[in-house]
Amino acid sequence: MKSIESMQDDMIPACELDARGLSCPLPVLRTKKAMDALSAGQVLKVVTTDPGSQNDLASWARWTGNRLLRSDSESGTFTFFIQKSIKG
Repeated sequence: MKSIESMQDDMIPACELDARGLSCPLPVLRTKKAMDALSAGQVLKVVTTDPGSQNDLASWARWTGNRLLRSDSESGTFTFFIQKSIKG
């Protein structure tokens, strides 16, 4: 079982993608490109304003084997923390 400190370390993003103002499918496409540049286990923080990105990014993460660590929404802004799969 992980300690609280190591779980917080898992949330530290290696990179941040600002996809505010972009509509589907651009947030997902830019997320894929940013994830391709990361090493396995690293975390990407994605910030969007597209309400559809809530379902799109969660589905994309499951489909690709990446792990959606957390998603938040506040005042029309959606924030996602996605960890790159250790596999493949």
